[in-house]
Amino acid sequence: MMAAGRWRGLLALTAGLGIGVALTAWARSRRGRPANARVPEPLKPVDLQRYLGKWYELGRLENRFERGCDRVLAQYSLLPDGLIQVLNTCGYDPARRGPRAATGRARVVPGSQSSKLKVSFFGPFFVGDYWILDHADDYSWSIVGEPSGRYLWILARDPMPPEGQYEKLVERAARMGYDMSRFRRTDQAAPPTV
Repeated sequence: MMAAGRWRGLLALTAGLGIGVALTAWARSRRGRPANARVPEPLKPVDLQRYLGKWYELGRLENRFERGCDRVLAQYSLLPDGLIQVLNTCGYDPARRGPRAATGRARVVPGSQSSKLKVSFFGPFFVGDYWILDHADDYSWSIVGEPSGRYLWILARDPMPPEGQYEKLVERAARMGYDMSRFRRTDQAAPPTV
């Protein structure tokens, strides 16, 4: 009798583990293939004081948490505890019929010359990588990615950069190995939601 109970417990545990492995594999397959199988290391150090402030998203590899968003803005500010507050705003989301925002916290990865951050929007359990792969010497633009190659953003201080700058930045990201055919330009002139 006791052996049968143990056997059922072992079967339940094995089935539970199998379901967990299957769900993990399914979730990974839903992410799709990366746009860059060999993400480069960041090209230069980052002066965080100069990086802080307002950035406009010029374009991105489309992702589930920004799907359909235009007039996207990111604001970075230093917190008293030394962490960085991250405020991402989708100014135009036709699916939700209104703007939306997400606030997170980031910390610098030690030894990264401030070019790599760990960012969390949902507490300490969901932490993502944020790599500043390249940036202008005057911090007028930056190219941001992460190690999986599934996410990429091109940011600028000006929502409407000078003629040709967007194309040059897209070319720069392509030279880093990204498949830019999957890149979506962000419309910073989209109408405001009512």
